[in-house]
Amino acid sequence: MAEADIILRDANIVTMNSSYQIIPDGAVAIKGEEILAVGKTSDILTSYVSTHILGCQGKALLPGLINAHTHAPMTLLRGLTDDQRLDVWLLGYMMPVEREFVSPEFCDLGTRIACAEMIRGGTTTFADMFYFEDSIANAAAQIGMRAICGQTVLKFPSPDAESYEDALNAARLFIQKWKDHPLIIPAIAPHSAYNCTEDILLACTEIAVKFDVPILTHIAETRLEEDQWRQTYDMPVVPWLKKLGFFEAKVIAAHCVHVDSGEIHTLEHFSVGVIHNPSSNLKLASGFAPIIEMLSEGLCVGIGTDGPASNNDLDMFEEVRLASLVAKAVTNDPTALPARTAFAMVTILGAKALKIDHLTGSIEAGKRADLILVDLNTLHAQPAFAHDPDSIYSRLIYAAKSFDVTHVMVNGRWLMRDRVLETIQEAPLLEAANDYAKRIDVFLIEREGSVLSKLIAIGDATQGESYEVQIKVRIPDTAPILEKLTRDHYEIIRTAHYLEYDTYFTFDAPSENRLRYREDEFVDEKGNVFNVRYRLTLIGPAAEHSYPNFIFLSRSRFIAPAIHSLRFYREYFKPSSENEINKDRLRWLIRYKGEDFFINVDTILQPKIEGHFLEIKSRTWSRVDAEEKAKLIPILLEELVGDESTPVEMEYPEIALSEGKPQA
Repeated sequence: MAEADIILRDANIVTMNSSYQIIPDGAVAIKGEEILAVGKTSDILTSYVSTHILGCQGKALLPGLINAHTHAPMTLLRGLTDDQRLDVWLLGYMMPVEREFVSPEFCDLGTRIACAEMIRGGTTTFADMFYFEDSIANAAAQIGMRAICGQTVLKFPSPDAESYEDALNAARLFIQKWKDHPLIIPAIAPHSAYNCTEDILLACTEIAVKFDVPILTHIAETRLEEDQWRQTYDMPVVPWLKKLGFFEAKVIAAHCVHVDSGEIHTLEHFSVGVIHNPSSNLKLASGFAPIIEMLSEGLCVGIGTDGPASNNDLDMFEEVRLASLVAKAVTNDPTALPARTAFAMVTILGAKALKIDHLTGSIEAGKRADLILVDLNTLHAQPAFAHDPDSIYSRLIYAAKSFDVTHVMVNGRWLMRDRVLETIQEAPLLEAANDYAKRIDVFLIEREGSVLSKLIAIGDATQGESYEVQIKVRIPDTAPILEKLTRDHYEIIRTAHYLEYDTYFTFDAPSENRLRYREDEFVDEKGNVFNVRYRLTLIGPAAEHSYPNFIFLSRSRFIAPAIHSLRFYREYFKPSSENEINKDRLRWLIRYKGEDFFINVDTILQPKIEGHFLEIKSRTWSRVDAEEKAKLIPILLEELVGDESTPVEMEYPEIALSEGKPQA
């Protein structure tokens, strides 16, 4: 007889193998991290011997559940704000709090709380994307959970990266550190197409292919995202990503709510794993993904809770039940997403979506021993009928609860026995979590009435490029500049003539930024206005860096369309003061020595300012790009105005206040 480390006997085994075999009075033999054999109890005990035998008393022995998309440390942000639109929730609350509080310690604590909750609910594997992913991976590995951990990459600064180059470098180091770990699969996680640039997505694809790791991302979560992509690129997000070559990597895409049949076919063709997040999508009113069509097309679709700040729990029993029920409602078909298929989505099908079905997702010899025991001998899960061999799936999906889980094993190691956690002490975690809550409360109370929150709440605010280089100089006459800009060696991409009417709102609180309401009147060659554009821009304080002959600025900028009147914004934001500036602007976008720069020639009309101003500026998401452009600015400036110019360090509102004279 062969020796096993552990034998689990007298269980009702739901294998989730290719034939969906169910083994009443079954047993599993385990050696080290692997399953040795699965079969009837009598057969296993005939072939294997062990000093550790657990009688399962007829409980359901299942593959561990797979939470295929979450942001584990956000347990510390659970209930921070609810009943908000996605943009308000994300940009107005989550990201500001994350920038203030997220650290390696934050991620470690939040992950440990998440792991405790997931283990109690029978989850053995989770896919995560967040910041300081090394802390998340380390916590999960210490606790003993299996995880795919994706280091987040964004085009703007994040809690763990000042620029996207830093995020990409962090992802490379993270992947190299955790590659081939027995529990942790490292990944790279560009947040979404709208929060990245083409260069970022291409770099992430290159890294994922080079190291043979997955890409975790969000795709087509909201209707707004899809509409913006169609307006900008004349195509939805999925074909745009296909054209970019993004799907050459092993992509795992969360949400995919707003995709059509053609996009579903594309996702299937490239073997993209799709992760359905019903609770989060419903709570944030993002919609409900067409998972029935996806499954019919052959897509591998898993289920995730999303982050516990948008769900607000990590309960996979609740999640899979909701997925099945809502699928029936939205298709008006009670046969849609039957219980067995739903259970596959949180076990073997979820494993396939995550590209780890060779490791987990079913109870089969050779796979890792990721197993849970569920007590179905309860009031809410009885009686049990025998006429339908698949009835156990119905009990699991429609009746079982997360607290019915009694035992959890990952990689052959017990993480919970008889509902007692083996690798986590909960009390210290809860105490530390409440301490974070108190600190975050103080931060939010002080930020009450934030201009950014108000801006996001009323419009489609987007964050502008993180880095800006610019210089402003006075010029007595515009004619020499105009003449030089027509020379052949300046590659002019486009030109424009505006009349700009700016109203700057300022606020008493030193922490508040300046808000600008702008009306741009586009003027043709005959001086006629042919188009008008209205925008709001929230401008953060400039961070100045010393470089010869110019100012290098880094600032936050949020831009939103101004769809209401100036009176509305005045009453809504309640600024402490206003400053109006009207100017005539001639603008060129030129390519100079391979880099793009805006050249503005401005004349301030109201209040009256003597002379004119020349601005050379460029904005970018890349710090390296900004510094390269910074080297070219003084060269370009000298070509345009010579070496006698003196930079003007004030911005237009300050110039207007110090020098402005009312028009007669």
